[in-house]
Amino acid sequence: MAKEKEIKTNAMRILDKKKIPYETLQYECEEFIDGLHTAQKTGAPPEQSFKTLVLQGKSGQYYVFVLPVAQEVQLKRAAKIAGEKSVEMIPVKDITAVTGYVRGGCSPLGMKKQYPVFLYKSALDYEKIYISGGRIGTTLCLSVQDLLAVTGGRAEEF
Repeated sequence: MAKEKEIKTNAMRILDKKKIPYETLQYECEEFIDGLHTAQKTGAPPEQSFKTLVLQGKSGQYYVFVLPVAQEVQLKRAAKIAGEKSVEMIPVKDITAVTGYVRGGCSPLGMKKQYPVFLYKSALDYEKIYISGGRIGTTLCLSVQDLLAVTGGRAEEF
């Protein structure tokens, strides 16, 4: 019998190409669930589990904010960090067009375009964190420093 081939996402392909080690956690899920439920399904510690939000500045520029799953983004702080007058979450209907991903499967790696990435600074408390693997049902665990390096991101408090 042939071994079942793992389906790679853009996020996984980028990590493979750059020879960055990561662990893949798969879970059964038909539709979007929030990050806390994803952490429960995978057994990942919730405090080390991060969600990816895409915000748009008044200028029209998009920004990627990666923050703990149990936390809400502070829009005023996010705008200041991004150097914008204001930012707002992009509408759910625009997620796929902007990122190439679906809601609940949005990874900070491998979007259609490379947007500025801001990682919530509590991630620096951990060697590794859990992020979306680029599709619903896939979580990646990787080094915080590798994530910052591959995305060109920076750690901030927002």
